[in-house]
Amino acid sequence: MPAPRRILPTARRSPLSRADADPGRRRLLTAFLGLPVLTSGALAGCTEDEAAQVRDEPIELSIFWWGNELRAENTERALRLYTARNPRVTFKVTWQGNPGYYDRLATQAAGGNPPDLFQIDDNYLAEYAQREILYDLSGHRQDHRLDLRQLPESLASYAEVGGRTMAVAAAQNTPAMAFNRTLLRRLGLPEPTMGMSYPEFLTWAGQVTRTSDGRVAGTMDPSGDYRPFWLWLRSRNAELYRGRRLGFTTTDMVDWLDLWQQARSDKATPSLRLLLRTVDSDPSRQLIVTGDTAASFIWSNQLADLQSHTDDELDLVSCPGPPAAHWARASMYWAAFRGTRHPDAAVDVINFLTNNLEVGQALGIERGLSANLGVRRYVQENIADEAVRRSAAFEATLADRFGPAPAPPPRGHAKVRRLLTATATSVQTGEESVREAASRFVAEAGAALAE
Repeated sequence: MPAPRRILPTARRSPLSRADADPGRRRLLTAFLGLPVLTSGALAGCTEDEAAQVRDEPIELSIFWWGNELRAENTERALRLYTARNPRVTFKVTWQGNPGYYDRLATQAAGGNPPDLFQIDDNYLAEYAQREILYDLSGHRQDHRLDLRQLPESLASYAEVGGRTMAVAAAQNTPAMAFNRTLLRRLGLPEPTMGMSYPEFLTWAGQVTRTSDGRVAGTMDPSGDYRPFWLWLRSRNAELYRGRRLGFTTTDMVDWLDLWQQARSDKATPSLRLLLRTVDSDPSRQLIVTGDTAASFIWSNQLADLQSHTDDELDLVSCPGPPAAHWARASMYWAAFRGTRHPDAAVDVINFLTNNLEVGQALGIERGLSANLGVRRYVQENIADEAVRRSAAFEATLADRFGPAPAPPPRGHAKVRRLLTATATSVQTGEESVREAASRFVAEAGAALAE
């Protein structure tokens, strides 16, 4: 048997466009749909000896994800663990930052070289599944070759599209509200608490602004952020989506925009100038890090990254409203390409990344908490970084209060997100009234889902 091939060096390209840009999506779908589908059924005509020979040959699986250097180091370490146990399986590794990721995925597919395994998120899970780009994992799950029994049921089901398991959660996170504990102590003000209502929260935020003589705003303005908007809808027995339709009404949208219009009038949120300064995702520029706000809305696993940019102590609490509006959410997924020549090996790798304790230790919680509850407990016991420990503790505290998971967002979700951001900005800048903006958003978002 030849010596195992070393994992190839990681490769990057210059960002091509926003990760959820429509041109990239169209190129990806065109590229993937033009490829022949090769599944395990392709061996149907082989003799037993030929099939055995194929199974004994060395396998190189290509794998692609987005992320930073820390994620790359952790993931490659986990893949080396797999090769150490399965010497005939090696990996061709490619990774890059989030911007341009889906464009590059399209480029690989158009060149006839799509990855066997790749990272995907809520923006495209349902769409790729419905267009039969993803390998259906249901059969492997049923016979436990893909063992998801240690995942919370809501987390496992969050990767189901049309009753089929189309991916596996790479990690778990949930929307959260970060707050600056050190700042609040300096101001002599209480911390926000789990379960406080939005009126209570905005009263608290206004108090922060007044006590600081306007130097610090109580909270970021999340009116264009789909995460708190979705949780707020769930607190009203609505949803962001109901199948391929919006799960809320124009009245709901008016109420949401009105809520934040009033918060701006009460000076509970930052000035428009400051808001526009934080359009990018650079954690060092976030207003809770720069000391311009006392609270902000983030993904729970982002706390450590934010904490690394400030000496003040940051912590997490659930978003305003009932904690049951939250759910165990996949921060991202591992999926296999439907045309992979090695489906069994690809699924076995996903199973290993999901269930192995050493892998859990290697990956840490950079992507979020381990999806596997047993691995999660093992990893949490060995966390050294204090901010990471706070993030993990928050998820553990909220876990017993999670509500049922909704279905993954449908095709068109990425466009709806962009429309929500643009709608909120139009109200913030005074270009549209709340009612005008709400009516336009509901119409345009509904049309995006129908495309």
